[in-house]
Amino acid sequence: MLPRHLIALDLDGTLLPKNQEISPRTKNALIAAKKAGHLVAIATGRPYRASKRYYKELNLTTPIINFNGASVHHPLDHHYPQTNESIDFETSKRLIRLCNKIGVENIMVEMNDSIYMQHHTGFFASFLTDSTHPVAIGNLEELIDINPTAILVEPKLKCIQPLREALAQTETETTLQRWWKGETSVLEIAPNHVTKATALESVATHYQVAREHIIAFGDEENDLEMISFAGQGVAMDNAISELKELATHITTSNEEDGIAIYLEKALQLI
Repeated sequence: MLPRHLIALDLDGTLLPKNQEISPRTKNALIAAKKAGHLVAIATGRPYRASKRYYKELNLTTPIINFNGASVHHPLDHHYPQTNESIDFETSKRLIRLCNKIGVENIMVEMNDSIYMQHHTGFFASFLTDSTHPVAIGNLEELIDINPTAILVEPKLKCIQPLREALAQTETETTLQRWWKGETSVLEIAPNHVTKATALESVATHYQVAREHIIAFGDEENDLEMISFAGQGVAMDNAISELKELATHITTSNEEDGIAIYLEKALQLI
């Protein structure tokens, strides 16, 4: 009998194909893994509001990692020790000011599960609010009054490279800056001292799962630390090259049931 494993799932580009629906084969493999005694957990850059439907669909009973590790909580166990990390208030205001000076389409600030937006339009309003209305809209330097959990920036197309260069000079001990791939370029500014790996390590410690028995799946830059940390760091075939180089294994893409194909063999589910 295999020892209990902890399976960590990134969402976009990993568990989820383009249609944003978990495939039947992948869902069945994860249910089978749970029945075999293994732990399944979501580890995503999304806020809880935009990931809870998948938590519920898979009937998970584990903590969930949101905001790339800045937030960890257990939806079913309020006694589980929560993590709520944030970005220094003055640093946040300074970076928002810099982004606006260079040129942005929009900025969205996350404070736990509350949203503040510069403009309630475009990509952020359509895809990242998940029907949650912003607490406030307007000048974010004036609106935010506590340390943000994350800052998302959509630069103007002509300003992407200037913004990259300017921000590369401003990284501090308090912020980690990463770019999302996709049709819309989005910069994520997050607390520097937490990643999916730090969060996953805390979950594994809580459940007394050894590092060699952690299986993590990912595809993007924000999965680098988690894939490197896990005993079995699995990159999707659609993953960025840097992640594939770090991974211990590469599976098929998110459109080809890569998670199911790996788990069926690794955990002897079939």
